[in-house]
Amino acid sequence: MSTPAHNPIRPAFIFDTHGDWQATKFGDFLFNTRGEYIGFVETGEVYKRDGEWIGRLSRDGRILRKRSERRRPFHPHPPAAPPRPERLPPRAPLPPMMAELDFSTIDVLDEEPDIFKRISDLRPDMD
Repeated sequence: MSTPAHNPIRPAFIFDTHGDWQATKFGDFLFNTRGEYIGFVETGEVYKRDGEWIGRLSRDGRILRKRSERRRPFHPHPPAAPPRPERLPPRAPLPPMMAELDFSTIDVLDEEPDIFKRISDLRPDMD
């Protein structure tokens, strides 16, 4: 008796340093708690949906960057918005124990809680 190969993408939860659930990662795509597409992750680097780089995804589920780090160029080809996940989690599990950050590292979602709600004004205008 064989079972069908069914491997749904398991959600990964993104928290801020206070332990508040901020987003859910399905595959390489980030969705807010209401299921709206807000960004993507490429090789551990986190981008907003418009391609603006904002930081790195840490092992404990936070988006971090160095305080002195320079802005990076926009992602040249941000992916198209994916469909909304079929099974959004209604709530997140308890957050992991967060390691303390040194002064040179910031939690992006603590420093800029509305970062995913605005489109960058640094992106060149589209024709």
